[in-house]
Amino acid sequence: MKEKANTLKNIKTLTIVAMLIALSAVGALIKVFNTVAFDSMPGYFAALYLGGGYGALVISLGHILTAITSGFPLGITIHLYIAIQMAVFAYLFRFFHEKFNIYIAIIVTTILNGPISALLFVPLFGWGFFIGWVLPLTIASFINIFLASLVYKGMTKIDGNNID
Repeated sequence: MKEKANTLKNIKTLTIVAMLIALSAVGALIKVFNTVAFDSMPGYFAALYLGGGYGALVISLGHILTAITSGFPLGITIHLYIAIQMAVFAYLFRFFHEKFNIYIAIIVTTILNGPISALLFVPLFGWGFFIGWVLPLTIASFINIFLASLVYKGMTKIDGNNID
């Protein structure tokens, strides 16, 4: 009986992850600036609701979907690097939420995914790239993270954060 319960839990988790990836695909079509889009909200939600690993998977695939729909304007290698960054940020979002609280998690992750992420590209593209990207990236990051937090709060009220 326990094996059947684990199987059902795995099927439910897989279904939720697939739906969140599909939602990322929809968000990837809603562009804010170049490849900055609303693809990461499902990934940040997954990090809170399912765990950092699932969030990392959803958010990195979400970025790749955005890059595909934008024609890989920064090149495939750069977009893979961004997907890895996003995966780390989603994992850290869950970590900061557990270690501190949702407010600290939102602030730190917005800073990581906004100014810090743009700053990491200065050696490759220069300060002009940073200046051009930091504001739209930070604003979109905050909106994605904030919305994910709101949805998570609503979901935990509904089911107590239990995917069983």
